[in-house]
Amino acid sequence: MRALGKSGSITQLLKTLGTLSPDERQTKGPLFNGLRERISTLISERKDDLEAAVLNARLATERVDVTLPALAALVGAVHPISQVMDELAEIFANLGFDVAEGPEIESDWHNFTALNIPPEHPARAMHDTFYFPADPAGERMLLRTHTSPVQVRTMLERKPPIRIVAPGRVYRCDSDATHTPMFHQIEGLVIDRDTHMGHLRWCLETFIKAFFEVDAVTTRFRPSFFPFTEPSAELDVQCSWEGGKLTVGQGESWLEILGCGMVHPKVIAACGLDPAEYQGFAFGCGIDRLAMLKYGMTDLRAFFDADLRWLRHYGFSFLDVPTLSGGIGA
Repeated sequence: MRALGKSGSITQLLKTLGTLSPDERQTKGPLFNGLRERISTLISERKDDLEAAVLNARLATERVDVTLPALAALVGAVHPISQVMDELAEIFANLGFDVAEGPEIESDWHNFTALNIPPEHPARAMHDTFYFPADPAGERMLLRTHTSPVQVRTMLERKPPIRIVAPGRVYRCDSDATHTPMFHQIEGLVIDRDTHMGHLRWCLETFIKAFFEVDAVTTRFRPSFFPFTEPSAELDVQCSWEGGKLTVGQGESWLEILGCGMVHPKVIAACGLDPAEYQGFAFGCGIDRLAMLKYGMTDLRAFFDADLRWLRHYGFSFLDVPTLSGGIGA
């Protein structure tokens, strides 16, 4: 300020140029301007030095030793969806099921056609399915809308008997408190020569008792329709909502858990098996919804908000490993 401010010494010298003769201005003008530029450069360099010194001092005081053990408050948590996936895998592994996986980007044939879903079915519409641009041949890949294509791929690759569950991410154009564009499903498939609805019901009741950790459940089949199963049913379980808390295995209410049925003969034939020789059952449900029902969450969208406060509240310790002997629920 003392040199370049409004009343600074260099500023005052520059103001005198107007009172000088032309010859004097030619001599002193470059000197005064050069002096101003030199002073400006020195001030700028000094400013940079001071800022660097402040930054270095701050870095020295805020330095973190990354070799130190992490604080307990910073330890991560297992997401409820991951925890429930592990619980489901443990339950069905104990029933003799393998865990099968498949690609999330699927062909129209694996996702729809092989599952007896006709071309005019609403599930194929653009407003419900995420399609990729068509290739030169006119074929369009898509983000799978269910994990049923894993069942198709398994039947194409393996010979019966088949017992698998297929957990994974699926995608549909939907978003509200109970729906998100990406969510998680688990589907089960059994293919053998003598499989029937009685086997299906026993399997599902055993699963429900283990998952909700109750000794007995009362279930009912309600007739339904799915293109890939015949007959098809919705499975309800008797429950209570007393006090706003879900209790499975008692009460006077009914809770819809999943959809199921006997695999349609056309699906078995499309996968290269003889429907006159083999039959089986399939079922499917939302993993996110199971987590909400079991652990008391109300809004599905919060699962994907990446809010650390929510995860600290609902998350699980890495030591909470689900086991049938120790208890599936953490």
